[in-house]
Amino acid sequence: MITLTQITKSFGSLQVLKGIDLHIDRGEVVSIVGPSGAGKTTLLQIIGTLDRPDSGSVCVDGIDTTTLSQKALADFRNRHLGFVFQFHQLLPEFTALENIMIPAYIGGKGSKQAKERAIELLQFMGLSDRASHKPAELSGGEKQRVAVARALINSPAVILADEPSGSLDTRNKQELHQLFFDLRDRYGQTFVIVTHDEELAALTDRTLHMRDGKWVTSPNP
Repeated sequence: MITLTQITKSFGSLQVLKGIDLHIDRGEVVSIVGPSGAGKTTLLQIIGTLDRPDSGSVCVDGIDTTTLSQKALADFRNRHLGFVFQFHQLLPEFTALENIMIPAYIGGKGSKQAKERAIELLQFMGLSDRASHKPAELSGGEKQRVAVARALINSPAVILADEPSGSLDTRNKQELHQLFFDLRDRYGQTFVIVTHDEELAALTDRTLHMRDGKWVTSPNP
């Protein structure tokens, strides 16, 4: 599903990633942990095609993304990848339902199809009664569940999450963590999660430890 081969990345004279190899199977929930500055978010951005490596290859869902043009990468992201950030990044002027539908519109889906899918996801998230509410009218946990639904709207193969529970209280963290596994069981997505949350990391199928741009131990079982 995801295969990284000898990924390197530098910013000026600072080498952030130092020859990263990794394979993740379809349907795995994998967490990446390590101290600040270890290279976790940079690696996630490269997997998500938001940044390019200096060298190495990135294969996601059978496609070598390092060979794609910028236009092809944008289309690939929309169709194959979903993103969940620490802060939900919802657009304040749109309702929960509209926020979820936006990536579907970008992907060329019609209004009827996008709305039906968004309603299905809101039901799964337990947010049917919040569809017409704007972000300012939602709790922190509700906003993050809407963000997860938005990431799922185009049925991507991979969900990439960067500190997804970092801004939530304990109860909402636990609900969000359980949601990831419920989604994997329901829709079959592969999850790659960068986190400092030891509770979440302990729940995942594999926990990978990074330090100074390298794996602390072999990333593969």
